[in-house]
Amino acid sequence: MVNNLVLSTGNRCLISLAAFVASSNAFAESGTVLQSSDFVGISFWLISMALVASTAFFFLERDRVAGKWKTSLTVSGLVTLIAAVHYFYMRDVWVATGSTPTVYRYIDWLITVPLLMIEFYLILAAIAKVPTGVFWRLMIGTLVMLVGGYLGEAGYMSVMPAFIIGMLGWAYILWEIFGGEASKINANQAPANVQSAFNLMRWIVTIGWAIYPIGYFFGYLSGADPVESMKTLNIVYNLADVLNKIAFGVIIWSVAVTESEKK
Repeated sequence: MVNNLVLSTGNRCLISLAAFVASSNAFAESGTVLQSSDFVGISFWLISMALVASTAFFFLERDRVAGKWKTSLTVSGLVTLIAAVHYFYMRDVWVATGSTPTVYRYIDWLITVPLLMIEFYLILAAIAKVPTGVFWRLMIGTLVMLVGGYLGEAGYMSVMPAFIIGMLGWAYILWEIFGGEASKINANQAPANVQSAFNLMRWIVTIGWAIYPIGYFFGYLSGADPVESMKTLNIVYNLADVLNKIAFGVIIWSVAVTESEKK
């Protein structure tokens, strides 16, 4: 049984490593070389490696936690794995062309951001009965936020109206986790460790996610030189992904291990 668990975990890690190798080979064959002055490209490479390492860590740590926490750690690993694969493509697009990989980035976000929202539901579901309405409200807010942002960045809408739509979706999420049903369940039914994790997670959604509209502003609304604007936008987005995907997962891992070791 133990060997099967180890093998299962190892297979997941190999999937992420195989994706990395495939992307690296394609990059090497293109003949494009990362320049020491390309700080945006460097940030893509650093973060893609951090995401691979995080994926391996979260999957390996599944065997350390109680059963009710395994799904939360699996989702954390999936978030970093999906993001890592997309970062392999995004970094190649940037280094080869110097253009913003908008499509790849939003495909990544359309998968990983809803998964991050599911984490709020999962950590509460591990300690209490949570109405499905909490899940769907978080999903609706997430989709409104992402669709609004994409319509603006891809040129389907004027950037300011799209920005406002995206901000409304984000505000709806904040309302749910600070004043809505999810917040009340956390305050009334969760043990201290879960409450602490929930609070840290919602502050990441507040402060960490605020980095994205800052990047959007500098990229599309500041009136600066377009080339420099795109460099700023991508660096800001990349740094935000480190906080909002890796740190988010580390918080969940911490509470999962703490609660599991109490048993």
